[in-house]
Amino acid sequence: MSAARTATADQLVPVRTPCHCERVPINGLAYNVRHWGPADAPLLLMLHGWMDSSPSFQFTVDALRQSWHVLAPDWRGYGQSEWLHRRYWFADYYADLEALLDHYSPDAPVRIVGHSMGGAVASIYGGVRPERIAGLVMVDFLGLPTNEADEAPARIRQWLDHRRAPPLMRTYVSHEQLAARLLQFNRRLLPERALFLATHCTSEGPDGRLVVACDPWHKVPSPHLYHVDDVMACWRAMTAPVLLVMADEGYVLQRFARQPEELQRRIECFANGRQVRIDDCGHNVQHDRPERLAELVETFFGPTRPQ
Repeated sequence: MSAARTATADQLVPVRTPCHCERVPINGLAYNVRHWGPADAPLLLMLHGWMDSSPSFQFTVDALRQSWHVLAPDWRGYGQSEWLHRRYWFADYYADLEALLDHYSPDAPVRIVGHSMGGAVASIYGGVRPERIAGLVMVDFLGLPTNEADEAPARIRQWLDHRRAPPLMRTYVSHEQLAARLLQFNRRLLPERALFLATHCTSEGPDGRLVVACDPWHKVPSPHLYHVDDVMACWRAMTAPVLLVMADEGYVLQRFARQPEELQRRIECFANGRQVRIDDCGHNVQHDRPERLAELVETFFGPTRPQ
């Protein structure tokens, strides 16, 4: 790796938008919720994806031009929220989102930006409780590939095997080592951003080595097959406007490159939806093109005003 693609701890770019965190009881767990912006500004909820955590949105928040009160929780088992150290069930995220909305916006629908898994949770919840969502920016996600029924035995066997030998997380000796790995796998990531993520999205293990702050049990695949028709039924029940943000080298367009009919079938579920493509961008849009994502979010939701 060239010197131009490395960064050291003393080269961290100052963060323009300060944040603070609070602990909130959510369904019996201690949730960490990150806040940016004045408390009396319009609320904007940002939901991170799989194997990620709330600091991931820092660059997007920095790029916002309007005044927002941005909230970003660490999902259960991620970041500084409480970890189960056992199997997670996806339906619990719907309940956690509802509890977060009850806590922060019990009387008004909320604007949401959901990346990947965060978009999955918000879009399904939005069909179940359409009155709770004012609008959704779903970032580079349109469901998982369809499973076939004959995949079930192998999937359950895999789940049972993982219960005997839980997965482990890769460890690192320094923030710089992790930053170098992030740069190795993402040519678009700026070195100072890689170091920020390596510094703020990690925790220290008992041996003093660093790990990405995610419970390794999240890596255990579900024993249940993915039923996209169930998901699409929820999408069709959404009434809020939806902006589908797709990266040209991201999950959606690469996953469905050879299935354009399936991609269109899923897009058409959103009666009040539109789509936009971001070029020269990978799955983690909030890392690769945060300025463009911030622009799209503010254009979609319009001028900030009380909800």
